[in-house]
Amino acid sequence: MKLERVEVVHIALPLVTPFRTSFGTMTTKDTFLLHVVTDAAEGWSEFAADPEPLYCSEFVTGAEIVLRDFLLPRVAALPDLTAAAVAPALAKVKGHELAKAALETAVLDAELRAHGMSLATYLGAVRDRVPAGVSVGIKDSVPALLDDVERYLSEGYVRIKLKIEPGWDLHPVRAVRERFGDALPLQVDANTAYTLADAELLRGLDAYGLLLIEEPLEENNLHQHALLQSRIATPVCLDESLHSARDTASAIAMDACRVVNVKPARVGGYLEARRIHDVAHAHGVPAWCGGMLETGIGRAPNLALAALPGFTLPGDTSASSRYFAEDITEPFVLQDGHLPVPRTPGIGTEPLPEALRRFTTARRDLYGGHAGR
Repeated sequence: MKLERVEVVHIALPLVTPFRTSFGTMTTKDTFLLHVVTDAAEGWSEFAADPEPLYCSEFVTGAEIVLRDFLLPRVAALPDLTAAAVAPALAKVKGHELAKAALETAVLDAELRAHGMSLATYLGAVRDRVPAGVSVGIKDSVPALLDDVERYLSEGYVRIKLKIEPGWDLHPVRAVRERFGDALPLQVDANTAYTLADAELLRGLDAYGLLLIEEPLEENNLHQHALLQSRIATPVCLDESLHSARDTASAIAMDACRVVNVKPARVGGYLEARRIHDVAHAHGVPAWCGGMLETGIGRAPNLALAALPGFTLPGDTSASSRYFAEDITEPFVLQDGHLPVPRTPGIGTEPLPEALRRFTTARRDLYGGHAGR
Protein backbone atom coordinates (compact mmCIF):
# COMPACT_ATOMS: atom_id res chain seq x y z
CA MET A 1 0.00 0.00 0.00
CA LYS A 2 0.95 3.64 -0.37
CA LEU A 3 -0.12 6.35 2.04
CA GLU A 4 -2.27 9.04 0.43
CA ARG A 5 -3.84 11.04 3.24
CA VAL A 6 -4.08 11.08 7.04
CA GLU A 7 -6.44 13.22 9.09
CA VAL A 8 -7.19 13.61 12.77
CA VAL A 9 -10.81 13.92 13.83
CA HIS A 10 -11.10 15.41 17.32
CA ILE A 11 -14.15 14.17 19.21
CA ALA A 12 -15.80 14.82 22.59
CA LEU A 13 -18.39 12.37 23.93
CA PRO A 14 -20.04 12.97 27.32
CA LEU A 15 -19.86 10.05 29.73
CA VAL A 16 -23.13 8.77 31.18
CA THR A 17 -21.64 9.24 34.67
CA PRO A 18 -18.37 10.79 35.91
CA PHE A 19 -15.55 8.23 36.13
CA ARG A 20 -13.20 8.77 39.07
CA THR A 21 -9.85 7.07 39.65
CA SER A 22 -6.80 7.95 41.74
CA PHE A 23 -5.63 10.06 38.77
CA GLY A 24 -8.74 12.26 38.66
CA THR A 25 -12.32 12.43 37.38
CA MET A 26 -13.42 12.22 33.74
CA THR A 27 -16.78 13.52 32.52
CA THR A 28 -16.05 13.49 28.76
CA LYS A 29 -14.11 11.26 26.41
CA ASP A 30 -12.07 13.96 24.68
CA THR A 31 -9.59 12.57 22.16
CA PHE A 32 -9.09 12.09 18.42
CA LEU A 33 -9.61 9.43 15.78
CA LEU A 34 -6.96 8.81 13.17
CA HIS A 35 -8.26 8.32 9.62
CA VAL A 36 -5.76 6.82 7.18
CA VAL A 37 -6.39 6.71 3.43
CA THR A 38 -4.19 4.48 1.26
CA ASP A 39 -4.33 3.50 -2.39
CA ALA A 40 -5.92 0.19 -1.33
CA ALA A 41 -8.36 0.99 1.49
CA GLU A 42 -9.11 3.30 4.40
CA GLY A 43 -8.53 2.64 8.10
CA TRP A 44 -9.55 4.07 11.46
CA SER A 45 -8.12 4.07 14.97
CA GLU A 46 -8.55 5.88 18.26
CA PHE A 47 -5.91 7.69 20.31
CA ALA A 48 -6.38 6.30 23.81
CA ALA A 49 -4.92 9.00 26.08
CA ASP A 50 -6.48 12.18 27.41
CA PRO A 51 -6.10 15.95 26.95
CA GLU A 52 -3.80 16.10 30.00
CA PRO A 53 -0.76 13.90 30.76
CA LEU A 54 -2.12 12.52 34.04
CA TYR A 55 -2.62 8.81 33.31
CA CYS A 56 0.52 8.70 31.19
CA SER A 57 3.04 11.11 29.66
CA GLU A 58 1.22 11.30 26.32
CA PHE A 59 -1.68 13.66 25.69
CA VAL A 60 -3.91 14.66 22.81
CA THR A 61 -2.18 17.82 21.54
CA GLY A 62 1.30 16.36 21.94
CA ALA A 63 0.36 13.16 20.11
CA GLU A 64 -0.93 15.10 17.12
CA ILE A 65 2.38 16.96 16.84
CA VAL A 66 4.40 13.74 17.17
CA LEU A 67 2.31 12.07 14.49
CA ARG A 68 2.57 15.00 12.10
CA ASP A 69 6.24 15.85 12.51
CA PHE A 70 7.95 12.56 13.37
CA LEU A 71 5.86 9.45 12.78
CA LEU A 72 4.00 10.08 9.54
CA PRO A 73 7.06 11.21 7.53
CA ARG A 74 8.77 7.91 8.34
CA VAL A 75 5.75 5.80 7.46
CA ALA A 76 5.06 7.78 4.29
CA ALA A 77 8.61 7.03 3.12
CA LEU A 78 8.04 3.27 3.18
CA PRO A 79 8.04 1.81 -0.35
CA ASP A 80 5.37 -0.71 0.70
CA LEU A 81 3.22 0.26 3.65
CA THR A 82 2.13 -2.63 5.88
CA ALA A 83 1.25 -2.75 9.56
CA ALA A 84 4.24 -4.99 10.23
CA ALA A 85 6.55 -2.35 8.76
CA VAL A 86 5.26 0.48 10.95
CA ALA A 87 7.03 -0.34 14.23
CA PRO A 88 10.48 -0.86 12.63
CA ALA A 89 10.08 2.39 10.72
CA LEU A 90 9.30 4.25 13.95
CA ALA A 91 11.88 2.52 16.16
CA LYS A 92 14.26 5.50 16.31
CA VAL A 93 11.52 7.69 17.80
CA LYS A 94 11.73 7.10 21.54
CA GLY A 95 8.53 6.39 23.47
CA HIS A 96 5.17 7.74 22.29
CA GLU A 97 3.66 4.26 22.30
CA LEU A 98 0.06 5.49 22.23
CA ALA A 99 0.66 7.70 19.20
CA LYS A 100 2.47 4.83 17.48
CA ALA A 101 -0.39 2.49 18.35
CA ALA A 102 -2.93 4.83 16.76
CA LEU A 103 -0.93 4.94 13.52
CA GLU A 104 -0.20 1.21 13.39
CA THR A 105 -3.83 0.32 14.11
CA ALA A 106 -5.22 2.59 11.40
CA VAL A 107 -2.76 1.13 8.90
CA LEU A 108 -3.65 -2.39 10.04
CA ASP A 109 -7.35 -1.63 9.62
CA ALA A 110 -6.76 -0.44 6.06
CA GLU A 111 -4.52 -3.40 5.22
CA LEU A 112 -6.98 -5.97 6.52
CA ARG A 113 -9.90 -4.28 4.77
CA ALA A 114 -7.94 -4.45 1.52
CA HIS A 115 -7.52 -8.21 2.00
CA GLY A 116 -11.04 -8.82 3.29
CA MET A 117 -9.73 -10.22 6.60
CA SER A 118 -10.96 -9.50 10.11
CA LEU A 119 -8.60 -8.45 12.89
CA ALA A 120 -9.84 -11.39 14.95
CA THR A 121 -8.71 -13.83 12.27
CA TYR A 122 -5.41 -12.01 11.80
CA LEU A 123 -4.59 -12.09 15.53
CA GLY A 124 -5.65 -15.72 15.98
CA ALA A 125 -8.86 -15.32 17.97
CA VAL A 126 -10.41 -18.58 19.16
CA ARG A 127 -13.76 -17.28 20.48
CA ASP A 128 -16.77 -15.62 18.86
CA ARG A 129 -17.67 -13.77 22.05
CA VAL A 130 -15.80 -12.72 25.17
CA PRO A 131 -16.91 -12.33 28.80
CA ALA A 132 -17.34 -8.72 29.85
CA GLY A 133 -16.17 -7.19 33.08
CA VAL A 134 -16.87 -3.67 34.24
CA SER A 135 -14.74 -1.07 35.99
CA VAL A 136 -16.44 0.85 38.81
CA GLY A 137 -14.93 4.21 39.70
CA ILE A 138 -14.40 5.71 43.14
CA LYS A 139 -17.71 6.93 44.59
CA ASP A 140 -18.73 9.53 47.15
CA SER A 141 -20.18 6.87 49.43
CA VAL A 142 -20.32 3.11 49.92
CA PRO A 143 -24.11 3.00 49.35
CA ALA A 144 -23.59 4.69 45.97
CA LEU A 145 -20.92 2.10 45.14
CA LEU A 146 -23.18 -0.78 46.10
CA ASP A 147 -25.99 0.62 43.97
CA ASP A 148 -23.65 0.79 40.96
CA VAL A 149 -22.35 -2.74 41.46
CA GLU A 150 -25.90 -4.07 41.81
CA ARG A 151 -26.92 -2.34 38.58
CA TYR A 152 -23.96 -3.72 36.63
CA LEU A 153 -24.57 -7.24 37.90
CA SER A 154 -28.23 -6.97 36.92
CA GLU A 155 -27.10 -5.96 33.42
CA GLY A 156 -25.11 -9.19 33.21
CA TYR A 157 -21.46 -8.24 33.80
CA VAL A 158 -19.53 -11.29 34.97
CA ARG A 159 -16.70 -9.54 36.83
CA ILE A 160 -16.46 -6.37 38.90
CA LYS A 161 -13.34 -4.19 39.19
CA LEU A 162 -13.23 -1.54 41.90
CA LYS A 163 -10.98 1.49 41.64
CA ILE A 164 -9.23 2.11 44.94
CA GLU A 165 -6.96 4.72 46.53
CA PRO A 166 -5.71 5.43 50.07
CA GLY A 167 -8.80 5.95 52.22
CA TRP A 168 -11.03 4.09 49.75
CA ASP A 169 -9.87 0.48 49.81
CA LEU A 170 -10.64 -2.04 52.56
CA HIS A 171 -14.03 -0.59 53.50
CA PRO A 172 -15.60 -0.59 50.01
CA VAL A 173 -14.14 -4.01 49.18
CA ARG A 174 -15.52 -5.46 52.40
CA ALA A 175 -18.92 -3.89 51.73
CA VAL A 176 -19.10 -5.36 48.21
CA ARG A 177 -18.13 -8.81 49.50
CA GLU A 178 -20.70 -8.68 52.30
CA ARG A 179 -23.45 -7.54 49.93
CA PHE A 180 -22.77 -9.78 46.92
CA GLY A 181 -20.94 -12.78 48.37
CA ASP A 182 -17.65 -14.57 47.95
CA ALA A 183 -18.55 -16.12 44.59
CA LEU A 184 -18.49 -12.76 42.77
CA PRO A 185 -15.33 -12.43 40.64
CA LEU A 186 -13.88 -9.26 42.14
CA GLN A 187 -10.64 -7.35 41.61
CA VAL A 188 -9.25 -3.92 42.47
CA ASP A 189 -7.20 -1.34 40.57
CA ALA A 190 -5.00 1.12 42.46
CA ASN A 191 -3.58 3.00 39.44
CA THR A 192 -0.17 3.38 41.22
CA ALA A 193 -1.72 5.06 44.29
CA TYR A 194 0.23 3.19 47.01
CA THR A 195 3.84 2.70 48.15
CA LEU A 196 5.65 -0.31 49.56
CA ALA A 197 5.11 1.20 53.02
CA ASP A 198 1.42 0.33 52.52
CA ALA A 199 2.15 -3.40 52.22
CA GLU A 200 0.50 -4.21 55.55
CA LEU A 201 -2.65 -2.34 54.56
CA LEU A 202 -2.75 -4.04 51.16
CA ARG A 203 -2.29 -7.41 52.88
CA GLY A 204 -5.66 -6.72 54.44
CA LEU A 205 -7.20 -7.28 51.00
CA ASP A 206 -6.12 -10.93 51.14
CA ALA A 207 -9.16 -11.69 53.28
CA TYR A 208 -11.56 -10.95 50.42
CA GLY A 209 -10.50 -13.51 47.82
CA LEU A 210 -9.73 -11.04 45.05
CA LEU A 211 -8.74 -12.11 41.55
CA LEU A 212 -5.93 -9.55 41.65
CA ILE A 213 -4.74 -6.12 42.68
CA GLU A 214 -3.79 -4.07 39.65
CA GLU A 215 -0.74 -1.75 39.54
CA PRO A 216 -0.65 -0.96 43.26
CA LEU A 217 2.73 0.82 43.31
CA GLU A 218 4.68 3.32 41.24
CA GLU A 219 4.76 2.30 37.60
CA ASN A 220 7.93 0.83 36.07
CA ASN A 221 9.19 -0.30 39.48
CA LEU A 222 9.30 -4.06 39.01
CA HIS A 223 11.56 -4.60 42.02
CA GLN A 224 9.12 -3.08 44.50
CA HIS A 225 6.18 -4.91 42.96
CA ALA A 226 8.13 -8.16 43.43
CA LEU A 227 8.75 -7.25 47.08
CA LEU A 228 5.07 -6.48 47.55
CA GLN A 229 4.04 -9.77 45.92
CA SER A 230 6.24 -11.63 48.41
CA ARG A 231 4.30 -10.00 51.27
CA ILE A 232 0.71 -10.45 50.08
CA ALA A 233 -1.30 -13.41 48.82
CA THR A 234 -3.49 -11.47 46.38
CA PRO A 235 -1.97 -11.78 42.88
CA VAL A 236 -0.30 -8.58 41.68
CA CYS A 237 -1.35 -7.58 38.15
CA LEU A 238 0.77 -5.11 36.21
CA ASP A 239 -0.68 -2.61 33.77
CA GLU A 240 1.12 0.72 33.42
CA SER A 241 4.49 -0.93 34.10
CA LEU A 242 4.33 -3.21 31.05
CA HIS A 243 5.31 -1.50 27.80
CA SER A 244 6.47 -4.49 25.77
CA ALA A 245 6.84 -8.25 25.63
CA ARG A 246 10.34 -7.79 27.03
CA ASP A 247 9.01 -5.95 30.09
CA THR A 248 6.43 -8.68 30.55
CA ALA A 249 9.02 -11.45 30.45
CA SER A 250 11.15 -9.58 33.00
CA ALA A 251 8.20 -8.98 35.33
CA ILE A 252 7.17 -12.64 35.22
CA ALA A 253 10.75 -13.82 35.84
CA MET A 254 11.02 -11.51 38.88
CA ASP A 255 7.59 -12.57 40.21
CA ALA A 256 6.63 -8.91 40.04
CA CYS A 257 3.29 -9.92 38.58
CA ARG A 258 1.17 -13.05 38.51
CA VAL A 259 -1.45 -11.60 36.16
CA VAL A 260 -0.97 -9.42 33.06
CA ASN A 261 -3.25 -6.64 31.86
CA VAL A 262 -2.70 -5.92 28.16
CA LYS A 263 -3.72 -2.53 26.84
CA PRO A 264 -2.83 -2.41 23.13
CA ALA A 265 -2.58 1.38 23.00
CA ARG A 266 -0.13 1.50 25.88
CA VAL A 267 2.27 -1.02 24.30
CA GLY A 268 2.42 0.45 20.80
CA GLY A 269 -0.37 -1.46 19.09
CA TYR A 270 -1.98 -4.85 18.52
CA LEU A 271 1.11 -6.57 17.13
CA GLU A 272 3.08 -5.98 20.34
CA ALA A 273 -0.05 -6.74 22.39
CA ARG A 274 -0.19 -10.15 20.73
CA ARG A 275 3.47 -10.75 21.61
CA ILE A 276 2.75 -9.89 25.25
CA HIS A 277 -0.16 -12.31 25.18
CA ASP A 278 2.14 -14.98 23.80
CA VAL A 279 4.75 -14.43 26.53
CA ALA A 280 2.16 -14.61 29.32
CA HIS A 281 0.46 -17.63 27.75
CA ALA A 282 3.76 -19.50 27.37
CA HIS A 283 4.48 -18.98 31.07
CA GLY A 284 0.99 -19.98 32.19
CA VAL A 285 0.29 -16.48 33.52
CA PRO A 286 -3.38 -15.37 33.26
CA ALA A 287 -3.96 -12.30 31.09
CA TRP A 288 -6.85 -10.04 30.23
CA CYS A 289 -7.54 -7.10 27.94
CA GLY A 290 -7.79 -3.73 29.67
CA GLY A 291 -9.74 -0.71 28.56
CA MET A 292 -9.30 3.06 28.41
CA LEU A 293 -12.92 4.23 28.08
CA GLU A 294 -12.78 3.69 24.34
CA THR A 295 -15.45 4.58 21.83
CA GLY A 296 -16.52 1.82 19.47
CA ILE A 297 -13.47 2.52 17.30
CA GLY A 298 -11.18 1.42 20.12
CA ARG A 299 -13.54 -1.15 21.63
CA ALA A 300 -13.94 -3.28 18.48
CA PRO A 301 -10.26 -4.23 18.08
CA ASN A 302 -9.95 -4.82 21.84
CA LEU A 303 -12.67 -7.46 21.55
CA ALA A 304 -10.71 -9.19 18.80
CA LEU A 305 -7.62 -9.22 21.01
CA ALA A 306 -9.57 -10.46 24.04
CA ALA A 307 -10.64 -13.52 22.03
CA LEU A 308 -7.08 -14.93 21.97
CA PRO A 309 -6.59 -18.18 23.93
CA GLY A 310 -4.37 -16.74 26.67
CA PHE A 311 -6.92 -14.16 27.79
CA THR A 312 -8.46 -16.33 30.48
CA LEU A 313 -9.89 -13.56 32.70
CA PRO A 314 -12.77 -11.22 31.78
CA GLY A 315 -11.49 -7.89 30.50
CA ASP A 316 -12.67 -4.29 30.70
CA THR A 317 -14.41 -4.74 27.35
CA SER A 318 -17.70 -3.33 28.60
CA ALA A 319 -20.75 -2.52 26.49
CA SER A 320 -20.91 0.88 24.81
CA SER A 321 -23.70 1.95 27.17
CA ARG A 322 -21.35 1.62 30.18
CA TYR A 323 -19.76 4.91 29.17
CA PHE A 324 -21.83 6.55 26.44
CA ALA A 325 -25.50 7.26 25.93
CA GLU A 326 -24.62 7.34 22.23
CA ASP A 327 -21.44 6.07 20.60
CA ILE A 328 -19.91 7.10 17.28
CA THR A 329 -20.25 3.53 15.96
CA GLU A 330 -22.97 0.94 16.13
CA PRO A 331 -23.15 0.13 19.85
CA PHE A 332 -21.69 -2.99 21.40
CA VAL A 333 -24.47 -4.62 23.42
CA LEU A 334 -24.07 -7.06 26.30
CA GLN A 335 -25.58 -10.50 25.65
CA ASP A 336 -25.61 -12.96 28.57
CA GLY A 337 -22.58 -11.25 30.07
CA HIS A 338 -20.60 -11.39 26.82
CA LEU A 339 -19.83 -9.17 23.85
CA PRO A 340 -19.57 -10.47 20.27
CA VAL A 341 -16.19 -10.40 18.53
CA PRO A 342 -16.37 -8.40 15.27
CA ARG A 343 -15.76 -10.59 12.23
CA THR A 344 -16.09 -8.15 9.33
CA PRO A 345 -12.90 -6.98 7.57
CA GLY A 346 -10.49 -4.75 9.47
CA ILE A 347 -11.24 -3.76 13.05
CA GLY A 348 -14.88 -4.63 12.44
CA THR A 349 -16.52 -1.24 12.74
CA GLU A 350 -16.36 2.33 11.46
CA PRO A 351 -17.83 5.68 12.47
CA LEU A 352 -21.46 6.43 11.76
CA PRO A 353 -21.26 9.62 9.66
CA GLU A 354 -24.04 11.52 11.41
CA ALA A 355 -22.91 10.59 14.92
CA LEU A 356 -19.32 11.44 14.04
CA ARG A 357 -20.41 14.83 12.70
CA ARG A 358 -22.25 15.71 15.92
CA PHE A 359 -19.41 14.72 18.24
CA THR A 360 -16.58 16.16 16.13
CA THR A 361 -14.90 19.30 17.48
CA ALA A 362 -12.19 19.72 14.81
CA ARG A 363 -10.69 18.00 11.76
CA ARG A 364 -7.19 18.48 10.39
CA ASP A 365 -5.12 16.86 7.67
CA LEU A 366 -1.73 15.66 8.95
CA TYR A 367 -0.51 14.24 5.65
CA GLY A 368 -1.72 14.80 2.10
CA GLY A 369 -4.88 16.81 1.53
CA HIS A 370 -4.33 20.29 2.99
CA ALA A 371 -1.67 19.28 5.52
CA GLY A 372 0.75 22.06 6.33
CA ARG A 373 -1.37 24.83 4.83
